[in-house]
Amino acid sequence: MQLKDIMPSRDGKVAVVAYLISIVSFFVMVVEEVDWWAIPLVEGVAYFIMILIIDVKIVQVIFIVHSLGLVFSVGGLIAVSDHPFSSFGVYMMAMSFFHWSEYVTTAIFNPSTLSLDSFLINHSWEYGVAACASWLEFWVEYYFFPGLKTLRIFFWVGLVMVVLGETLRKVAMFTAGSNFTHQVQNVKRPNHSLVTTGVYSLFRHPSYVGWFYWSIGTQILVFNPVCSVGYAIVTWMFFRERIEEEEKLLLWFFGDEYSQYKEKVGTGIPFLPGYKHKTS
Repeated sequence: MQLKDIMPSRDGKVAVVAYLISIVSFFVMVVEEVDWWAIPLVEGVAYFIMILIIDVKIVQVIFIVHSLGLVFSVGGLIAVSDHPFSSFGVYMMAMSFFHWSEYVTTAIFNPSTLSLDSFLINHSWEYGVAACASWLEFWVEYYFFPGLKTLRIFFWVGLVMVVLGETLRKVAMFTAGSNFTHQVQNVKRPNHSLVTTGVYSLFRHPSYVGWFYWSIGTQILVFNPVCSVGYAIVTWMFFRERIEEEEKLLLWFFGDEYSQYKEKVGTGIPFLPGYKHKTS
């Protein structure tokens, strides 16, 4: 794979630049104690130039990315503080990076499917409810039992799960290339091929495995015992349905090739065998 093959599309490049501008400018404003209006003014001029050079439609991408950059920056500030809730800052950074990187990775490997939905922020109403539940649990427990949020063993276990889960997901997207999409495809595309190498030789659905452990890790990271269990159950049920639906289509697309691959490689998610089809 050549360098030009791993460069993001135009919108992806804008997402990278806007994210860096947002983070760097925030910390410059905090560390250098710059007047509160100076950095936003410079940012505004920079984004205005980007819009003029590209097109006005890019403003939506810039707004979302800039917001994610601010979440990452505020999270970083909280993470390096001495507050008992510093783990929540790391959680904010993990959430920000995940959604931003989903968009950028799509922009690199499958730009034809790139849209605002590629951020996965509006993944589903269930996803939004789960996020709100985790925030509510954290702050309620912090108010009544602040000592729970300072148990470092859970922080480190959760952090390892978040990092490894995120890494596995992005490696899976890299390995699949243009074969990876955020939506289950009901029609086989002309360039769609079955990927069985790299991390796909270890798990049939490595991107789902990565997301599964990443999501649970975010709750262990901030030691949300209720949401840790809840996330494990809900994400397992979600991927059970998703994998069964996807594997029905993959068997239709690739026939015996996928059937043989399915027999050799597991899904990667505990107690989830995938679609059970009858063989004649």
